[in-house]
Amino acid sequence: MVDDTELLRGAGLRVTAPRLAALRAIETRPHTTADDLVTALAAELPTTSHQAVYGVLGALTGAGLVRRIEPAGSPARYERRTGDNHHHIVCTMCGAIGDVDCAVGHAPCLTPSETHGFAVTTAEVTYWGICEQCAAAEQSGIETDAVAANRPEPS
Repeated sequence: MVDDTELLRGAGLRVTAPRLAALRAIETRPHTTADDLVTALAAELPTTSHQAVYGVLGALTGAGLVRRIEPAGSPARYERRTGDNHHHIVCTMCGAIGDVDCAVGHAPCLTPSETHGFAVTTAEVTYWGICEQCAAAEQSGIETDAVAANRPEPS
């Protein structure tokens, strides 16, 4: 297996402490936001700014080492699982995200009815639903911290 230093060099990127730390953090926290990454890096690299993290994420995404996803109503999120055109499932209550492998068998929604001249290379599908924890909490009438955190502020 190729280590992160070799991955960076192979992608033509300089090997820096913030890039290495970001790759490690994203590996252990798939679907992380830039803000969550700043927090995750704070212990190891306390002087790393938001701007530096956005720069690192831009470089890693541009090199194809990290994938950026943008579920509706959510900030951009980053993951290391790249190159396999997998999809995501998002909890409409707490925002939890899981990976979903590509549909198998007949998948009519993955073949566009009109390509408008595009050569289609990938399809991005987002499934929406309620995760097990939120469904259980809803049944018991208990609000989870994640649900409370994702509730819109009253206007």
